[in-house]
Amino acid sequence: MEPIDGKKLSSTIKEEIAREVEEIKQAGGKVPHLVAVLVGHDPASETYVNNKEKACNKVGIESEVIRLEESISQEELLNKVDELNNDPKVDGFIVQLPLPDHIDEQKVIEAVDPKKDVDGFHPVNMGRMVLGLPAYLPATPAGILEMLKRYNIETEGKDCVVLGRSNIVGKPVANLMLQKTTPGNCTVTVCHSRTKNLEQVLAKADILIVAMGKMEFVTADMVKEGAVVIDVGIHRIRSDKTKSGWKLKGDVKFDEVKGKASYITPVPGGVGPMTIVSLLKNTIAASQGRIYG
Repeated sequence: MEPIDGKKLSSTIKEEIAREVEEIKQAGGKVPHLVAVLVGHDPASETYVNNKEKACNKVGIESEVIRLEESISQEELLNKVDELNNDPKVDGFIVQLPLPDHIDEQKVIEAVDPKKDVDGFHPVNMGRMVLGLPAYLPATPAGILEMLKRYNIETEGKDCVVLGRSNIVGKPVANLMLQKTTPGNCTVTVCHSRTKNLEQVLAKADILIVAMGKMEFVTADMVKEGAVVIDVGIHRIRSDKTKSGWKLKGDVKFDEVKGKASYITPVPGGVGPMTIVSLLKNTIAASQGRIYG
């Protein structure tokens, strides 16, 4: 078993991004500019946005966080999105999800200019991704593919099972693993809460990507000997063994499954750090006009 060290890998990629940003500056180009819109005070969202801001500062990307109260109306938020769409200083921006219940998330996603949609959630970018056209890829799926690539994990012809069908992870990562690319060229099965004989389907996977949202759901008896296991889940539980009083767990029972896996991502330190570097790479692509020109 070899753990896939997303934290170490993300540090390497940040160094590469920092060099690229410095080259842009030296050539007299525009420094990439990322904006994050945070509505309300959700602790997980606050932490995530703060980490994005720190990562931007580390690599030299200009960053800004726009904090809005949870009581903001949908119309006011859509006006802010329109303002960012038309601000030439802003190369890309994200509206941090989830949003308060009174706001229609899909309407907000669709209001973002696809050319500035560095989260990759707009239907235009999703559609281009499905067709294999240049697009801003959702950050977590893109980070997973980068992991597989950097660890030289063979994917061609492999049976890949994705557990979870969300628009943010499950559906896009399944599509990317299906594409005629490297990584890719897999035979892909998508499982979910209505899948029959789920344990047997999971146990056939050469590559198992778990984004179900149920803590430690996947156990050793569901995993094929020598499988590559990518755990996207993240759950915070109370612990008297850590300084913070909290501990993070994934969707996979790591201590049990690691004995059967050839490669496995830990939680924390696996997929999470790669999500942020993927967002940074999308921001540079937006600033350089690489996707839409």
